[in-house]
Amino acid sequence: MAGITAALVKDLREKTGVGMMDCKAALTATNGNLEEAVDWLRAKGLAKAAKKSTRIAAEGLVGLCVRGNVGALVEVNSETDFVARNEKFQAMVAEIAKLAINANSSSEALKTMHFPNSPHAVAEYVAEMVATIGENMAVRRTAALAVKKGVIGSYVHNQIASDMGKIGVIVALESEGKTAELTSFGRLLAMHIAATNPIALNMEGIPKEVLARESAVLEEKNAGKPANVMEKIVASGLKTYAKENCLLEQQYVHDGSKSVAQAALEAGTKAGGAIVIAGFVRMQLGEGIEKSEDDFAAEVAKMSGQDKEKA
Repeated sequence: MAGITAALVKDLREKTGVGMMDCKAALTATNGNLEEAVDWLRAKGLAKAAKKSTRIAAEGLVGLCVRGNVGALVEVNSETDFVARNEKFQAMVAEIAKLAINANSSSEALKTMHFPNSPHAVAEYVAEMVATIGENMAVRRTAALAVKKGVIGSYVHNQIASDMGKIGVIVALESEGKTAELTSFGRLLAMHIAATNPIALNMEGIPKEVLARESAVLEEKNAGKPANVMEKIVASGLKTYAKENCLLEQQYVHDGSKSVAQAALEAGTKAGGAIVIAGFVRMQLGEGIEKSEDDFAAEVAKMSGQDKEKA
């Protein structure tokens, strides 16, 4: 191992896409010979993952884990929905979600954690699954919330297996109230967040560039109006925008006669302790990934020989 440098491990990792620990093992087994190490990985079936790493993985599952006063979400992608229904894939996502509790919202930290009942870290274990199942997979992101006193409300939408589905939500409720009442409201609030997809908790949480863009749109729509009138139009427009996109100001989906802030106030009274909504995370599968919708159809066509004569 003395002659196996970090640079050599890095070269092998870049060449094969295989995890660091497996690269070290391959180089050790081949006395630092890079090409032989590649063959060693191929023989083990690990280098197969590299060939699939460029294929778009926008399906998969969002996994949820709530333990005590901490909740975490993780998105693990695959190429097709078929794999998301694979029990081995689901078991892997469940274990990764449990590990995410201690990852402090860092996907990089999560990937280096030891995968249970395995000699590998999470990233290496996923690479093994790529080789086994035959599709590209990736741990894309994770997020966690914690409370000192209170509960983490949670909800999974389009649930495929326990605590796994297409949309996952966690919401932090700080309160001295009764746990059962807080948990009940937390689930309802998480369902609300899944349905409405708020941008932020309140106006202060909306990025300045988003508010600037909304203001610019309002100004363009009302071009030519006097400055004092324009100021009122923009203020009114941003107020409407806040009601639609800020959680506390949104109309509560379970009772349209009140806002979320009002619903939280009433829930706090019922629970015997005021509720502060400290934060939330909504994670939707494949969000922001550019999908190539004809990739799978093209592969099926090739397999069935339908695209042979298209010259």
